[in-house]
Amino acid sequence: MKNFIIKLISSLVILLSVVDIAYANDEVNVYSYRQPILINPFFDEFTKKTGIKVNVLHAKKGLLERVMSEGNNTPADLILTVDIARLNQFVENDLLTSVDSKILQENIPSHLRDSKSRWFALSKRARILAVSKERVPLGSINNIEDLANEKWKGKICTRIGSHDYNRSLLASIIAANGEEVAENWAKALVQNLARKPEGNDRNQAKAVHEGICDIAVMNTYYFGKMKFNEKNPEQKEWASSLRLIFTNQSNRGNHVNIAGGGIIKYSKNKDNAQALLEFLTTPDAQKLYSSMNYEYPVNPKVRPSKELDSWGIFIEDQLPVERIAELAPTAQKIIDRVGW
Repeated sequence: MKNFIIKLISSLVILLSVVDIAYANDEVNVYSYRQPILINPFFDEFTKKTGIKVNVLHAKKGLLERVMSEGNNTPADLILTVDIARLNQFVENDLLTSVDSKILQENIPSHLRDSKSRWFALSKRARILAVSKERVPLGSINNIEDLANEKWKGKICTRIGSHDYNRSLLASIIAANGEEVAENWAKALVQNLARKPEGNDRNQAKAVHEGICDIAVMNTYYFGKMKFNEKNPEQKEWASSLRLIFTNQSNRGNHVNIAGGGIIKYSKNKDNAQALLEFLTTPDAQKLYSSMNYEYPVNPKVRPSKELDSWGIFIEDQLPVERIAELAPTAQKIIDRVGW
């Protein structure tokens, strides 16, 4: 009888262990810098299709430090973030693992993923010029370099140069023109500012609407968020006063940056994390990025939404995003020197 009880208990322990493992295998844990409203619909769709539950920790900052502190004990399987600068921080701290995925290789062009397959772009955003319809004549600006022209003195608004978005933009200019030319451009840009850099991209659009400046540097998706903002309808007015300019269309193309992700090297659910990454590059998910978030798909098989196309079909800079990350420290030194 005693032996029977021992065997029964052993069987129950094994059974419970199997149940636990099965439950764990039906989950994936995501650390995300992306706002819940922007990313949760993707997770809901993924769960419907696969049965894998997505547990999400959202934060505005501190996830890098958290993973570093947690080390091998971290529950994180996947990091999702915006801008190559933030993804590269995880690379520099050796927190991402390489992913061998034919799906990711096929769905994401090589310039939008890490050469060692540690991170992958999931959507694109173009950094464009939003200008006053009334005060900036058509054809008066063609290239990002044109912002250095003294005729725009007191006419330009930007957020601080050290913000990831502007630092990446400057890195792309360094890649195209060299460090000296890029620094001269940044110096002239600062001299042409209508005010000291402040606020976020929407604040620059507001400033154009209010006549503080004529030209704002901003990411494309902010235009969509303003144009269809029902909670703050005044932002619709800001958007209606703007014309969008995609720069450098006769040469290298408009600078683009990314939102993307990578699998944490300590992940306990690597297969599920890879499945989620792959799902986010499929046509269904890529269309969501375009229609819901006003971001451009990275999958070349997927067309941008009609709304995005209405803003202008543009040529994008094919500079590897990895190169932007490499040049970011140089860009930051220039930003510090010119006081942007």
